[in-house]
Amino acid sequence: VVVPVMMQRILGLDEETRSKYDVSNLKVTAASGSALPGELATKWMDAFGDNLYNLYGSTEVAWATIATPEDMRAAPGTAGRIPRGTVVRIVDEDGKEVSQGETGRIFVGNEMSFEGYTGGGDKERLEGLLSSGDVGHFDDGDRLFIDGRDDEMIVSGGENVFPREVEDLLADHEAVDDAAALGVDDDEFGQRLRAFVVLASGADASEDDLKGHVKSNLANYKVPREIVFLEELPRNATGKVLKRELAELDPAEDE
Repeated sequence: VVVPVMMQRILGLDEETRSKYDVSNLKVTAASGSALPGELATKWMDAFGDNLYNLYGSTEVAWATIATPEDMRAAPGTAGRIPRGTVVRIVDEDGKEVSQGETGRIFVGNEMSFEGYTGGGDKERLEGLLSSGDVGHFDDGDRLFIDGRDDEMIVSGGENVFPREVEDLLADHEAVDDAAALGVDDDEFGQRLRAFVVLASGADASEDDLKGHVKSNLANYKVPREIVFLEELPRNATGKVLKRELAELDPAEDE
């Protein structure tokens, strides 16, 4: 059982170090705890075989979807399909279910859903289903994709931007080892996207190179206005990026 950052570090080991360990009997690798970029999943399976399963869920609902190796080969980055006994519904702001391919808020229900927090309070509920706190969509193969946190969406110049797709695209660049993105205040557009990048060892890429990579794959309004290069991203004990710490960084102070 791993979190994605552990996979990154294992893949980052030199061949001499990795060859010391016999992984020939490795049958199942279960990844969970934070978003699993499609490129990382592909690299793992290329290195260790098609044994990777991506589990999407939360403490409150246990699992919501499971992606098999076949799912991730066919659709890298997917969170998988709904297992038996679980209900996943994607709805708009009015609570109405959206069409296939459309992004909406994710609600989950199963027999393992919690009843509430011990100190009081609860997650948002809709017809017995719990909010996962994420937004996403289903593809035509009934596979779920997570587009981001519902509280991370930014509106820049009237357009909705989800940092997750920009993060995944930056992480796919051959010179990038790790990436994160978030919205910051902007006097002209209301908000703008700022990205944080950790370059791979020995790699070289400029801010313009990476902006061009995003621009060639996504709409212009999704291109980060600025890219900050870091030695590493701040993470908690489970490998999740601490975006509140990134939000406190002021690139102007480092110039």
